[in-house]
Amino acid sequence: MFNLSTRTANALRRLAAGMATAVEPRIGDTKVAMSLFEKDAYINYQRIEDNLKVVRERLRRPLTMSEKILYGHLDDPHTQDIVRGTSYLKLRPDRVACQDATAQMALLQFMSSGMDTAAVPTTVHCDHLIEAQVGGPKDLARAVKNNKEVYDFLATATAKYGLGFWRPGSGIIHQIILENYAFPGGLMIGTDSHTPNAGGLNMLAIGVGGADAVDVMADLPWELKCPKVIGVNLTGKLSGWTAPKDVILKVAGILTVKGGTGAIVEYKGPGVESLSCTGMATVCNMGAEIGATTSVFPFNHRMVDYLNATKRPEIAKYAQRFAPNLQADEGAEYDEHIEINLSELEPHINGPFTPDLATPVSKFKEEVKKNGWPEELKVALIGSCTNSSYEDMSRAASIAKEAADHGLQTKSKFTITPGSEQVRATIERDGQIGIFEKVGGLVLANACGPCIGQWDRQDVKKGEPNSIITSYNRNFTGRNDANPATHAFVASPDIVTAFAFAGQLTFNPLTDTLKGADGKEFKFSDPSGFELPPRGYDPGQNTFQAPPADRASVQVAVDPKSDRLQLLKPFAPWDGKTPTDLPILIKVKGKCTTDHISAGGPWLKYRGHLENISKNCLIGAINAENGEANKVKNQITGEYGPVPQTAEYYRDHGIKWVVIGDHNYGEGSSREHAALEPRFLGGLAIITRSFARIHETNLKKQGMLALTFVDPADYDKIRPSDKVDILGLESFAPGKNLTLRVKHEDGSQEEIPLAHSFNEGQIEWFKAGSALNLMAKKRADATA
Repeated sequence: MFNLSTRTANALRRLAAGMATAVEPRIGDTKVAMSLFEKDAYINYQRIEDNLKVVRERLRRPLTMSEKILYGHLDDPHTQDIVRGTSYLKLRPDRVACQDATAQMALLQFMSSGMDTAAVPTTVHCDHLIEAQVGGPKDLARAVKNNKEVYDFLATATAKYGLGFWRPGSGIIHQIILENYAFPGGLMIGTDSHTPNAGGLNMLAIGVGGADAVDVMADLPWELKCPKVIGVNLTGKLSGWTAPKDVILKVAGILTVKGGTGAIVEYKGPGVESLSCTGMATVCNMGAEIGATTSVFPFNHRMVDYLNATKRPEIAKYAQRFAPNLQADEGAEYDEHIEINLSELEPHINGPFTPDLATPVSKFKEEVKKNGWPEELKVALIGSCTNSSYEDMSRAASIAKEAADHGLQTKSKFTITPGSEQVRATIERDGQIGIFEKVGGLVLANACGPCIGQWDRQDVKKGEPNSIITSYNRNFTGRNDANPATHAFVASPDIVTAFAFAGQLTFNPLTDTLKGADGKEFKFSDPSGFELPPRGYDPGQNTFQAPPADRASVQVAVDPKSDRLQLLKPFAPWDGKTPTDLPILIKVKGKCTTDHISAGGPWLKYRGHLENISKNCLIGAINAENGEANKVKNQITGEYGPVPQTAEYYRDHGIKWVVIGDHNYGEGSSREHAALEPRFLGGLAIITRSFARIHETNLKKQGMLALTFVDPADYDKIRPSDKVDILGLESFAPGKNLTLRVKHEDGSQEEIPLAHSFNEGQIEWFKAGSALNLMAKKRADATA
């Protein structure tokens, strides 16, 4: 027998032990649930690690942090073409999120797909249908009553198909996602343009239309044009009145509303350390206003603190192990670079009428005077999905308390929108709500409210010029209150709260004084607050509905007679013929956002009824022929009338039509109704100088031709009375231009080249009539 000495045996055991500990276990060997609500759905860091090994070998260059996360979710990293700004990536997102207004159409489409369970974790959030009127509890109760059939549909559909459902009053989708579902290194799509909010937790979160959500829910790869990457290097440190909101207000001023189109904005640099997790979420949230695909921050200790505070320590530990893949490689290259020194950054106020008109607070009074903006401030509004964190509320409360200590009430109306039930319950417990109410503030429901036009505003008449200031993200004409004469400005909650006590836009809280009740002048101290609640979060009421174990017996609630819900019928496929003699429904002049194409506010209630909501199609767009909204000429009858009725006439007489659009057509929210409506009304093509990313994709998904002038100046050659042919569809192919034959009323003709960004798969959507048609056909063929 072979014997080892004790010394030799011990040495071998030590060696074996050392070898065992030297081998790092696979990251995928550890199972960590994505959320506290989905115990059987695990974070898939192993996929990212495996994909990156392949991608690194192929690209042989340093990767930015966002590239690591994005390429880590490729469906096939071995064969995927990867060229920024050119390739179409096929991706596998980790989860889907839908807000109630867009979820209706997304679920109606999913029901048509033939699936019985969503392939990835998916949640629906009731936040868009609650109108602000008299205050939180009463407004919520009224919404529950008025929207009962929609909420019943969403509750039963989510139960039927295995989705999580957050009931009315739970909060705004993006805040709920940050508190419960966002995780470092994840990829999520959401049916709302401000989905990038989750970038504050190092998640790539991208706003999409409902048809994209259906793809992912139906286990199909999701397609995204490979984004460019804009690097924003932050140095210095935030202090005083400067808040995280001012970072994105500054960036918006630099890049404008279309400067981020087709790009991910990736923040980096030592200045990141001075932003809280929720502050980073604020910056990412409003990145939607520059057209960015999404925005994201690198994983850091502030995110660990937030995960721990929201009872997700296992995710925090797991992300720390994976941290090297959640940072940019040294030497990573960016397509564009911006430098911001936070120590020198001033508070900004952006607007009116556009979120990229950025003015430092020190120059704002001068701009107000120069432009003749209404100086009196009618309403100051804080909260929303952008700025409703505990930190935001505690800093605003510190300002309100100082004013109260001087015996002041707000001079402007002052509203407060908590972002979630958890935030509301916590700031009620900790006294901030009491402070706001003491100075005259009105606490609204945990919902979107005035930010999206759900505001029953009574203090001014429509058409009356006035000014409001908000801590929201978007301030297009008529966005908040449907009054085109309202001058809406965007700032941090700190600035908004201080302005509420001044009642004037010409006030600068950094330098100016107010008079207290005792007649003495005082100047506000710098705002102060807590990044996270010292006593922890109070969860408040339980507003979550998990899908039942037995879903077979659940019946989805849709009344055939409903005027708010309508089951979908498939769109007709392309007939294979060259489209000729198409009338121009409208030649749109200037800015045309999705609000102009499919108005919100009172129309939100019809988001589940395509026929009814189509009656708002393009009613806000300005007709280049006469400079008016919702007044176009019917080229068959010669009569002028509303846009939707004219489109209906063409459709009902078998006539397809086109829209001619200006620059960045379809900017703004992700609402796919802006694409569904023209398709439903018989439109064939939208031809523009340029498109906003989400809207262009949404049009393609619905079987519409999204085309652009090769020479943007050719827009000027089109007359609203023209008829057009679209030539080249019989050989429709990626990268191959089409031709627009323009027939003028005087009998003359000219041909204009049209570009497009369709790939092979998207061309198949057009031929099939829609992406959903193609999906249903393939599923039927597979089961035949």
